[in-house]
Amino acid sequence: MKLHHWPKNSVSAAKRNGFLSRNFVNNYQNAPQLKLCHEESVSKLLDRRWALENPDTKLHLITISMKETPAKGGVFGNVKFSMDANPKLGDAMMDERCKDPSFYVIRDDLLHPFVNGNKARKLDALLPLIEDCSGTDVVTCGGCQSAHAAAVAVSCAERGLRSHLLLRGEEPGILTGFNLISSIYGNVIYVPRSLYAKREEMLLRHANVTAGPSGSVVWLTDILYNFTDLASGKYCTQTKANRNTEDGMRKVVIVKEGAGDAVALLGIIRLLSYLSQSHILGKKRPYNFVIDAGTGTTAIGFALGALILGLPWKVTAVMLADSYDGYKNQENRLISDYKRYAPADLCNYELKDDLVQWVNRKTPRKFGNVLEGEIKACQQVSNQTGVPIDPIYTLAAWELAVQLSQKQPDNGEKVVMLHTGGTLGMFGLAQRYNSYFSTLKDGPPQ
Repeated sequence: MKLHHWPKNSVSAAKRNGFLSRNFVNNYQNAPQLKLCHEESVSKLLDRRWALENPDTKLHLITISMKETPAKGGVFGNVKFSMDANPKLGDAMMDERCKDPSFYVIRDDLLHPFVNGNKARKLDALLPLIEDCSGTDVVTCGGCQSAHAAAVAVSCAERGLRSHLLLRGEEPGILTGFNLISSIYGNVIYVPRSLYAKREEMLLRHANVTAGPSGSVVWLTDILYNFTDLASGKYCTQTKANRNTEDGMRKVVIVKEGAGDAVALLGIIRLLSYLSQSHILGKKRPYNFVIDAGTGTTAIGFALGALILGLPWKVTAVMLADSYDGYKNQENRLISDYKRYAPADLCNYELKDDLVQWVNRKTPRKFGNVLEGEIKACQQVSNQTGVPIDPIYTLAAWELAVQLSQKQPDNGEKVVMLHTGGTLGMFGLAQRYNSYFSTLKDGPPQ
């Protein structure tokens, strides 16, 4: 079966509507008018159907203090943490003076029990897009313990879509963690690594089988390019089409590994718009957002959102799964795709080489590996603050947040860590690193 494309909207029509125009800003010489027009474009960009009922999230304050007893080594040595679940926000933050270093944590890990926070943000605009284009099935892929695959499986099931998850490698003897959730909520197929290496070919082949002889298949990127006006929130001509498949007509959408497409940026920009409200973080104070980077999409979305919204915020991302060049390529690709779809005045900015500060992990290693003492460090953080972290992703961000907050820059810049989730991955790690987990019975550092 060949790849089918669903009916398109005319690209020339989008041009006529000014969607792809880059001359829009030149028509506005008056600064107040330009600002008003910019705000209207942001509002228009965010005026759409979302998967999340609202963009709200919780912020907690972590304070760092030094123990009086001699350092005993370990990841955090002589450090002790405490947590304030109801910190002062908004204007009250400006008056707060704390003698001990501290940083804020965005608790996006609390958005859903099984869906990582960064995955929920990526799917926020993506899933309604698939629904409005009458999709019935979603095909995607990931590793055996893929948080992305689990997020797609759960989110699709909650919205009446069928998910098909191609997971790399062999089926484990015991299903646990993200793998267990994927198997419960979705349709899992384990793919040999040799076949998985050719991802696009693998995804397309399975999507065609799923669609059957009378169904249709489309890549999410093709929906974005051919159907979508991201500026208005209007998707394709099949907005009111029925997704009933009793006639056997399946409409299969292929979502690439990690959902690293331009539409994923919208949910992140929506989060920044929420955070920039005056009673939360506001628009004036400088912040340094620390984010653990898998595909890098979330970090890029944060930096782009701050640029679009005119916020004095910067993003520091810990590179975990790729090289610096790989993340810069991802950054360039996503920004290029965003510019293709976004309204003209939301593209009228000068991109700098340091849009995202890409930094190495304190102790670099091959992705997925855990070093001695890191499980105990996760135990210490959870025990002292009630915030669960994992050694693959969020421990890396926590380490950097601690390091940066201890510097206390002169400009009053505060450190904010985005907690992306990932705790379910601990169950799979417990199978691989039994000796590290066995030390937990001795209790956390005191």
